[in-house]
Amino acid sequence: MKIAIIGAGPGGLSAGMLLANSGYEVEIFEKQNFIGGRNSRLQLGEYKFDLGPTFFLMKHILEDIFELTGRKLENYVELQRIEPMYRLCFENNKEFYPYSHLSKEKMYEQIKLTFPNEVENYNKYIEKEEKKYTKIIGCLKIPYTNFLSYLKPQFLKSIPYLDAHVSLYDVLSRYFEDEKLKLSFTFQAKYIGMSPWEAPGTFSIISYLEHAFGVYHVKGGLNQLSHAMEKSFLEDGGKLHLSKGVKRLMIEGKDVKGIELYTGEKLYYDKVIINADFAHGMKELIPEEKRKKYTDKKLYDKKYSCSTFMLYLGVKKEYDISHHSIIFADDYRKNVDDIVTNLTLSDDFSVYVQNASVIDKTLAPQGKSALYVLVPVPNNKSDIQWDMIKDSFKEKVLNVLESKGKYENLKENIECCKIITPLDWENEYNVFLGATFNLGHNISQMLTMRPKNKMDILNNLYLVGGGTHPGSGLPTIYESGRITAELIKKG
Repeated sequence: MKIAIIGAGPGGLSAGMLLANSGYEVEIFEKQNFIGGRNSRLQLGEYKFDLGPTFFLMKHILEDIFELTGRKLENYVELQRIEPMYRLCFENNKEFYPYSHLSKEKMYEQIKLTFPNEVENYNKYIEKEEKKYTKIIGCLKIPYTNFLSYLKPQFLKSIPYLDAHVSLYDVLSRYFEDEKLKLSFTFQAKYIGMSPWEAPGTFSIISYLEHAFGVYHVKGGLNQLSHAMEKSFLEDGGKLHLSKGVKRLMIEGKDVKGIELYTGEKLYYDKVIINADFAHGMKELIPEEKRKKYTDKKLYDKKYSCSTFMLYLGVKKEYDISHHSIIFADDYRKNVDDIVTNLTLSDDFSVYVQNASVIDKTLAPQGKSALYVLVPVPNNKSDIQWDMIKDSFKEKVLNVLESKGKYENLKENIECCKIITPLDWENEYNVFLGATFNLGHNISQMLTMRPKNKMDILNNLYLVGGGTHPGSGLPTIYESGRITAELIKKG
């Protein structure tokens, strides 16, 4: 069987390596001259950055995928657990340094120091969320092809634990009393581009995953995971074509027969897997009359995640500051509402900073730092004129980093800087509406109501990535590739 994969992102690579290892004839076509999609490397002179994801959760998922091909992930990349996991910066210079439960005694010390009388609440959180995780995780490993999928034993057993009828914030309020401690376990909603006051309570397992299994850095950056998968794929006979973009699918009736490249070349395959940003891929690859379920209007009307304003800074100064920092807006609730509901820029905003070169000296020259800065902002359903304000907004972000983030004398030490705005995500990186975390994870867009791994609009067509089941985020994207590979193998 001949299979074409459109896009060499993490979902396409995971599906590709599993299928190639199973003896299928697999070819990946990538429009860019590099692999990884948003999980790729960005380099500014001697400074190296991850374009997108910066820390590795649920490493066992990718380890399992490598084991399915007879390999060990540890032979391809060097992993380092990060403790404390991050530095959380609140108003009035209050800081909290959470450790994973793998270092629970240090976590107890941090809670006693910063949030007295909450240790027992933390233990209750770990106990309850562990049970929830064990009931729910099986639901993320199976496809949802129709509503009968809800009758599968894994899903039926999980129903009492889903918390789909309440928000993530409501779930954490069951455990903790201090508002700042609640934020410490709910800010992870930003990993799926949502508000903790709107994200389904199901997603309380995200913070549990951090605490239970730890947060990891990959030497050289998370982009090295994509290169490890590429190597496995090629070792098993897979073919990778860079700088070869797919213009459209070749469709006869309801059957996908192959792909047409921008060069005009037409290639025939038994199955095609789309690993592109979901809405962008639908619009670019399939004529509108062939996707009535996903017309241009229906695609636009779906709910999407927030976007991000990015700074990649090469700095001629070292900072002895944690690998990850989250600097919270003083009024975090208002900031989140501005992002997801009001679609406006807050004067008081939150910032995420990765200072990976503090533990990984391969990323910046000696005595210097590669700082990755992310500000959650509205997607492009807003009317924000980024081309006009990006420089002034950059200055505001740098001011926050210097004052609240304690990156002293940052501005005067910047040697190089790259800005990516929501418009850049859309126009240069083909992310629909600049929604960097893809489709929202509202209940109405989950499981069988999310675009399916085996697409139902055309035959022989499959989908991997954040726009399909199980959802966005590297671990779930890897899982989407595994699910799709299994569907193809089962016929």
